[in-house]
Amino acid sequence: MSDKVKIGQEAPNIEAETYGGEKISLNDYRDKKVVALYFYPKDNTPTCTKEACSIRDGTKDLEKYGIQVLGVSTDGVKSHENFKNKYKLNFPLLSDKGKNIVKAYGVESMFGSAKRETFLIDKSGNIRYIWDKVKADSHANEIIEKAKELGLV
Repeated sequence: MSDKVKIGQEAPNIEAETYGGEKISLNDYRDKKVVALYFYPKDNTPTCTKEACSIRDGTKDLEKYGIQVLGVSTDGVKSHENFKNKYKLNFPLLSDKGKNIVKAYGVESMFGSAKRETFLIDKSGNIRYIWDKVKADSHANEIIEKAKELGLV
């Protein structure tokens, strides 16, 4: 397990596959958007579903403030695609089956999945805030409020 990244340091770049064979890199958003990189343990589990649906419901407001949410778990692309379709999720879910991303951010759980944590990354690519306690049912609002408080939006 790696050391967890810290507030103020540059966010490790990630590149991962999402459904449809699309590859997404954190560098795609540099100088363009604030990114909320959220890690969660498993698709289709109660708390993960509640958190994903909170973000889905808040996407219009997140977009209004120029915040891009990227979800990451160690589930495969097909699992993400089913989860996305079942709950009509409107933001990318990245597959990290090789656990490279969870290890880069230091959020691998003792079970090998991702811990539930979110990293708020500014347009310059620096980590500005870390949630290690997430309110699953209102996480979109938490992200917006913290981004406003830090003057990122």
